Amino acid sequence: MTQTHLTTHTFREFDLPEPLLRGLDEVGFEFTTPIQAESLPISLSGKDVSGQAQTGTGKTGAFLLAIFAHLYKQGPREEDKKNQPRALILAPTRELAIQIHSDAELLGRHMGFRLGLAYGGTGYQSQRETIAQGVDLLIGTPGRLIDYLKQGVFGLNTLEVVVLDEADRMFDLGFIKDIRYLLRRMPPPEQRLSLLFSATLSSRVSELAYEHMSEPQVVKIEADKLTVDQVEESVYYPANEEKIPLLLGLLKKIEAKRTLIFVNTKIGAEKVMNWLVGNDFTAGVLSGDVPQNKRERLLGQFKEGKIAVLVATDVAARGLHIPEVSHVFNYDLPHDPEDYVHRVGRTARAGASGDAISFACEHFAHSLGDIEAYVGHTIQSYPVSLELLVEPKPPERRKRTRSDAGDRRRPRQSGGTGRTERAPRKESTRAAAKTGARRNESSTPSAGPATTKQEKGSAAATQVETKRTEKKDQPRADKKSQKTTAEIKSAQPVNREPAKKEGNLDPEIPAVG
Repeated sequence: MTQTHLTTHTFREFDLPEPLLRGLDEVGFEFTTPIQAESLPISLSGKDVSGQAQTGTGKTGAFLLAIFAHLYKQGPREEDKKNQPRALILAPTRELAIQIHSDAELLGRHMGFRLGLAYGGTGYQSQRETIAQGVDLLIGTPGRLIDYLKQGVFGLNTLEVVVLDEADRMFDLGFIKDIRYLLRRMPPPEQRLSLLFSATLSSRVSELAYEHMSEPQVVKIEADKLTVDQVEESVYYPANEEKIPLLLGLLKKIEAKRTLIFVNTKIGAEKVMNWLVGNDFTAGVLSGDVPQNKRERLLGQFKEGKIAVLVATDVAARGLHIPEVSHVFNYDLPHDPEDYVHRVGRTARAGASGDAISFACEHFAHSLGDIEAYVGHTIQSYPVSLELLVEPKPPERRKRTRSDAGDRRRPRQSGGTGRTERAPRKESTRAAAKTGARRNESSTPSAGPATTKQEKGSAAATQVETKRTEKKDQPRADKKSQKTTAEIKSAQPVNREPAKKEGNLDPEIPAVG
């Protein structure tokens, strides 16, 4: 790992308790990152922090160290209020909450604090029981936390520290009302330590900070420093129909081992994944429709290298902590420049180098100007050469499940399932065969009493049909009874002629006349 992202300040320069320093030593952390070096002196002195830092810059460590140090200095509570957590960390996504919990277990292994985790999609009862038993630090997503709070599983009346991570994404995902609901049930800002971190400190984020924090001090780590120093950015201008050939050509050329591809829609992500799999890439898709257990399995396979390419949407990938991502593709340029910064932040984490490749196609090229203005520099462009455009094989067809197997059946004109549609065709074929058999029987001497079930059934069916026809036609005969005898006789040869041509000798068919 390169050390270009670190400062010359060590963690031992700060007023951190010895058990916490021991945990840092065991995970190999000696020098601070810029966001840690600038925010820790403020938070350790008991003042609120409003920090701007991209993911992968060490902000998780910054607020975890501040929480553990604060709780350690305050000492244990005089009264055991087991349903009252002492610190709360709010995260916008399940994956981010899980990652923060994992980091907290590593850094605080010698602190003796009880940790709790709450997020939707799985583990409802087990999470509830853990929190009900009492935790010091509770980490979770807003929806599940509010659910438990309303049930009285835990309370926020005596909370000492609150952290709001990725505040800008809270707004994007529509969680801001939930955040305000939780903040208003905590002690006043002056009676707690509040830490807020966001990739961008927009006006709405700043308004939230000043509304629910006590004179927060602003710490900014500019995003453009990361994109210039550690990420090699490039942009291509393909036509819409050239995007898949160009993507496949670049993937084969760079031989990337761990790649993230961002697409703006869930349907688009599925299509790109199918093209990749159809062209011999191990790929998976991560969108909001993927169940939680499958998401965790996909992320595990991606981290282990079993899946080389992960196609994702912005919402699904936000907050993911995936080490050693070498390449990020913006298959679709994002509409919001902030999303570009978040996407690029998936690579070059913890000081490593990375590549961010963007496609400015006909549909999304208009976003490039805003992105370049936001990051403060022009992105290097490269031509779409014929050597990069490979001829793709057909995309993988989605495997059909039993629930949609009916799609393979030919639709009926009048509706219904394919099974009922095929039945008339089979019956008509059988009827024709039986009619031919009856004709042969009438011209061939009987071989004895042996009669098959099919022949009996056919004869019975013919008799029933004949009776129905006679009954149905009876009223018509009455109405036409006024016809002259000459008219009836003139019609008789017309009705007999087809029978002669077809050789109709079936005794069950009544003669006309």
